[in-house]
Amino acid sequence: MNLFDVYPLFNINIVKGKGCYVWDENGTEYLDLYGGHAVISIGHSHPKYVEMISDQVSKLGFYSNSVINKLQEEVARRLGPISGYDDYSLFLINSGAEANENALKLASFHNGRTRIISFGKAFHGRTSLAVEATDNPKIIAPINNNRHVTYLPLNDTDAMKAELAKGDVCAVIIEGIQGVGGIKIPEDNFMQELRKACTETGTILILDEIQSGYGRSGKFFAHQYSDIKPDIITVAKGIGNGFPVAGVLISPMFTPVYGMLGTTFGGNHLACAAALAVLDVIEEDQLVDNAAKVGAYLMEELKKFPQIKDVRGRGLMIGLEFEEPVKELRSKLLFEYKVFTGVTGTHVIRLLPPLCLSMDEANLFLARFKACLA
Repeated sequence: MNLFDVYPLFNINIVKGKGCYVWDENGTEYLDLYGGHAVISIGHSHPKYVEMISDQVSKLGFYSNSVINKLQEEVARRLGPISGYDDYSLFLINSGAEANENALKLASFHNGRTRIISFGKAFHGRTSLAVEATDNPKIIAPINNNRHVTYLPLNDTDAMKAELAKGDVCAVIIEGIQGVGGIKIPEDNFMQELRKACTETGTILILDEIQSGYGRSGKFFAHQYSDIKPDIITVAKGIGNGFPVAGVLISPMFTPVYGMLGTTFGGNHLACAAALAVLDVIEEDQLVDNAAKVGAYLMEELKKFPQIKDVRGRGLMIGLEFEEPVKELRSKLLFEYKVFTGVTGTHVIRLLPPLCLSMDEANLFLARFKACLA
């Protein structure tokens, strides 16, 4: 049997990782500035992470949600204070797409509406669509025959208010920072007006923090720069440092009902052990503050490179836009200078390193990147 070939792959077989470095089967060392699409939050093979998962798998890896799982309760208890959402509830599942699907389901249960608003170049999982915003709202049906999505230009307050004023919108879903869309940041004033408009129209505000959450932006959630509180927050990627786990943070305005949501593997014992290890290390190693400090330094230094058209982002979620396509540049950086990066679109290099990236490692990247551009 062959693999179903839907991903273009580099001919590199990574077999080991530690901190912000990975090694291939030939022993070649690479600096990892991508972390598997922002998945590696606390660094590869962190000792506490390895210890907690190994200890848990020796006891129990999985049992169904038909019995109490004290580890789930512990994840919720720990996540509340560190995230600033102690009064919210937590539902654990497996992936970001599943988190967003459950968030939309909760929203439709709450107000009985079906229309969703998202924004141009948004990405909320493989069951949704990422499209370019046009001057006029574009109505499509990416999820099922009963739910329609209207895509609006990001940061267009007038267009957003006009759509919400129609009174038929179930939910607005927006990323704290657009990842696939090119590291585009919603303006603080736009986010505040969006929160106000959603409240006034009975619309549920969903913040997709799947890529931008868990400290990556230099705050626990990127939307916290705007000083707002959404009704639902979705998280994944960095929550498990590579273990498949995701969650939905749910406002007290929602009342849980037996059978409302369901999952087979969500919140299993190994996933919870991974999530608890991540929370431990984020707190003990002050990784949110580190992301803010090292990220600010990186962006300041990268802005000095004349070859880069634009540097944007927050914390360790950084986009480097070039005038020309970056495919060859990214390959050269990888194969000649041994640095993993990502891309979004054709003209943007994406940096999503582990949150433990040090100043020395940041300077190492800058030196290699400078040499690559030269």
